[in-house]
Amino acid sequence: MIRRMEPRDLEEVAGLEQVCFTENWSYRLLEAGIHSPYDLYFVWEQEGRVWGYCCLRLLAGEGEIQRIAVLPEYRRLGVGRKMMEAMVNHAIRDRAYAISLEVRAGNLAARKLYESFGFAAEAVRKGYYHNPPEDALIMWRRGL
Repeated sequence: MIRRMEPRDLEEVAGLEQVCFTENWSYRLLEAGIHSPYDLYFVWEQEGRVWGYCCLRLLAGEGEIQRIAVLPEYRRLGVGRKMMEAMVNHAIRDRAYAISLEVRAGNLAARKLYESFGFAAEAVRKGYYHNPPEDALIMWRRGL
């Protein structure tokens, strides 16, 4: 089930960051984020364990999906889709007019998920990622 992230989730989510990202967020950054007035953190908890988490920033009528991660052993079970759905629906409820995100150009599974939610690539940030080096695609869903 999806729910708002709480301080008790920080250790598990920090571990999830280590597993899912080569350029990961620190415990302190995550802790600051859950107290930010602009950021919404959600976790997918099942069987007493955090399987995934996501972060949506809402500012000045725009949403930005900052993070979405699912532990490798729980991918392709619909967890990422449910978290995307929660973030998009929350942005719509908050009257955002658009949502953006960045994704590694080579992450075809993530790109396919985002496209299924109406996101389209609009720009490229050359050499944005470093470990390994890769371009970032900037994707938008406008007119929410």
